[in-house]
Amino acid sequence: MEKITNPFIIRGAIPKAYFCDREKETEQLVRYLTNGENVVLHAPRRIGKSKLIEHCFELPAIKGKYYTIFVDILQTGNLQEFTYEFGKAVFEATVSLGNKMLKQFAQTVQSLHTEYTIDPFTGFPKLSMSIGHIENSVYTIEEVFRFLEQADKPCIVAIDEFQRIAEYPEKNVEAILRTHIQRMQNCEFVFAGSDRHLLGQMFQDYNRPFYESAAVITLEQIERSKYNTFVTTHFEEYDKHISEEDVNRIYALFDGNTYAMQKTFNMAFSLTAKMESCTLGTIRQAIDEIIEENDFTYRTHLMTISLSQKEVLYAIARSGKAIQITSAAFVGKYRLGSSSSVQSAIRKLKADGWIAEYINKDSQKYYQLNDYFLMLWIQKKYGRGYEV
Repeated sequence: MEKITNPFIIRGAIPKAYFCDREKETEQLVRYLTNGENVVLHAPRRIGKSKLIEHCFELPAIKGKYYTIFVDILQTGNLQEFTYEFGKAVFEATVSLGNKMLKQFAQTVQSLHTEYTIDPFTGFPKLSMSIGHIENSVYTIEEVFRFLEQADKPCIVAIDEFQRIAEYPEKNVEAILRTHIQRMQNCEFVFAGSDRHLLGQMFQDYNRPFYESAAVITLEQIERSKYNTFVTTHFEEYDKHISEEDVNRIYALFDGNTYAMQKTFNMAFSLTAKMESCTLGTIRQAIDEIIEENDFTYRTHLMTISLSQKEVLYAIARSGKAIQITSAAFVGKYRLGSSSSVQSAIRKLKADGWIAEYINKDSQKYYQLNDYFLMLWIQKKYGRGYEV
């Protein structure tokens, strides 16, 4: 394989040579899926569950033998939006491979009343569909499942942030999907998600439709020593150097968050010349450039939330890991108003994906921003800065 420009890949599929660890989880996920078992894949946000799925889809045991479909439903808020994302993902993953599947899709999924055109850039069929085309979500979902069941080779469908369906206003979504999924003979599913509590309820509560219907794989942070070796080795392969101590500093700064570390080392690598060392100063420059290039995006997104939510978000960011957030001490320290208003803000920030709830080794609940670079941006702009 030809050596790539930057070994710390942050977009697209990652070649095996540049994929760090996850050997056990890769073996488990491929084995479960190719043996007809559905899987729940849990990991905190940006730890690498999506990349792991993409990595497995490219392996010889799956690639070419299955239709692989990835559906991201993080931004969906109801059954109609789920149906749109689900139908679009199935179409794009299967129909572009030939006219036979296009005809089958058109014959099977008739409720959409959509048009099919040819993309002038790729030459592949393109589905002209909007949410407004979905008149009966339940019926359209049934048609899409029927299409998958009739596909000319087996399918694997990965649904990212699957716990979102539990928050839809329609109360029977889990039952609707479970009814179809349990009948499927030609399709396996990966239910990926970042909310351990919600996923646990969905798959471990006896009274829920998905109770014990899938094997469970949990992704933790990549082991520090393995990631350290991964980084230092790739720097050396390109005639560059970085110290183990500095790699450990970044691991600690981001709590082993795969995306944040990968993004940082991608930038730091690009700032380091051949035969030179990537210093702590280089790493700080890399992080500053990353948060600065997102300055406009962060300011724009923050305009969409209320003042009280913003104040709570800033308080959590400045704390790093916010414990006892509704206590009088925390509320007073950051001048957040009342405990009830803080609780209300937390619910909204969690629902919109700004923050996540965790349990530490002392069994204490704490809150943390999902975007580590946003956390550092807030610390730099509105706190005392961050330390590396």
